[in-house]
Amino acid sequence: MGEPAVQATGIPETAKSNQRLAILLAMAMFVLVVDTSLMNVSISAVVRDLGTTVSGVQSAIALEALVSAAFILIGSKVGDLIGRKLAYVLGLLGYAVGALAMAFAQSLTAIIVFWAVVGGLGASLLLPAMQSLIHGNFEGAAQKRAYALVGASAAIAAAVGPLLGGFVTTYLSWRVGFLFEVAVIAVVLSGIKLVHDVPYTGSRRVDVVGAVLSVLAMGGIVLGILVWQEGGESVLAVLAIGAAALVLLVWWLRRQKRRGKPTLLDPDLFRSKVFESGVTGQMLQQIALGGTMIALPIYLQMVLEYNALKAGLSLAPLSLTMFAVAILAGKRAARRRPAGLIRAGFAILTIGLILLIPIVPRADSGWWLVVPLMIAGCGLGLLVSQLNNYTLSPISDERVSEAAGVNSAAGSFGLSFGLAFAGAIMLATLSLGFTSMANSSTVLSPAEQQQVAHALEADAQIMSNTQLKKQLASHPEKTQDEIIRINTDARHLALQVALLIPILAGGLGLLDSFRMMRLPDPAPSGSAEGMVLG
Repeated sequence: MGEPAVQATGIPETAKSNQRLAILLAMAMFVLVVDTSLMNVSISAVVRDLGTTVSGVQSAIALEALVSAAFILIGSKVGDLIGRKLAYVLGLLGYAVGALAMAFAQSLTAIIVFWAVVGGLGASLLLPAMQSLIHGNFEGAAQKRAYALVGASAAIAAAVGPLLGGFVTTYLSWRVGFLFEVAVIAVVLSGIKLVHDVPYTGSRRVDVVGAVLSVLAMGGIVLGILVWQEGGESVLAVLAIGAAALVLLVWWLRRQKRRGKPTLLDPDLFRSKVFESGVTGQMLQQIALGGTMIALPIYLQMVLEYNALKAGLSLAPLSLTMFAVAILAGKRAARRRPAGLIRAGFAILTIGLILLIPIVPRADSGWWLVVPLMIAGCGLGLLVSQLNNYTLSPISDERVSEAAGVNSAAGSFGLSFGLAFAGAIMLATLSLGFTSMANSSTVLSPAEQQQVAHALEADAQIMSNTQLKKQLASHPEKTQDEIIRINTDARHLALQVALLIPILAGGLGLLDSFRMMRLPDPAPSGSAEGMVLG
């Protein structure tokens, strides 16, 4: 009588419910990952439809990642206080509001408020809650399968995201892609009864000062870069606030720990050299990925004038190779040191990105990028397959959720920093390069040189040659040809300089990996094994 009901398949009903729950959790993760890919390949379409600028859309993309990073530790604590299930639902609803706003947005302001801020807050609630729910709704082998399924969903979304986004944007509309996200979230929420809440038994006291300092630290640094990109004032002041808040956060956490008072996160986590190196590697990997995934889509859409589908296809060698190598490395890496694979990953990633530098000025199609992107994808695949497990392996079961939150925050911060800094450097280089080339031109008159410099000083904007020709229609043909030439040369230089950001991150990651090689390999803890929510 007490036995669970068994269906004709021989699978207990509770097990079948858990299978459905794992699938729904994987669907939620798929939406989270594919969302940014959709924005990246739709930049030119969004700019055209809303009458905004590339820098504005790029800022919104970076801001969404920043909000998620800045509030993810707070989101984890909020989930502890209100319940992980409620935090999961609120996170999904926040993401749905952002996606719905994108579907009907008529201005950049709506995108920033609802997609970047509300959606980013949703992600900061959703990610830690999802991890806690997997940990509390599954046991043993089922738990590992759930983590693997959610991780595979994230990897598949990263691989097919550019292709899916490009197809939808080109043949339907970028707005349809976000409506698709809303539909998926509705399906996920329809199965919310399958989710059993996971009670929190720890301290319910809140480290308010630590929470504020964490937001100011991560937010100030990236926000300062975005303000600089948009030509705003007080850039150094904003950056200084972020840096000072970071220093104060470290001091505050240590002080609270010594006094036995609640902390936003336990600073003793960083006593593990493996964890510290792993978190650093996670951040650097995401800086490299963010910088690459903002620079290349802009280049493909604004320089080569590709539509979203062609841009997605051109990026496919990177994402598909990353997915394939991650799967293979995850299955066949048992006999190799994780630190060695991480070192190889950063080295291969850096080599692939360096190869893009001489190719960019010569490329007249995405085919030129295939080989270096496949090389970079191999490096990213090795990193994706190893970094999360390496970082969380030495952490005990009791602290793995908190450690994973720190790991996720580091990755999200790295992504937002890479997106913001590479984009800002690209636009700054474009402005300086265009002005310098115009001033040294023997074709443009002094008045035309001054006009060009003034226009760029007001708003540095990546513009396709086709768009530029329309604006120059009233100018003499020689003037048109000269400005088109300058525009082409300046954009190539801007992309090359922007790629130095992910290259530098890859190089620093390589140095970090040599430190990992000197450390003993960590023995995996039960909960850390298979945990892939980075």
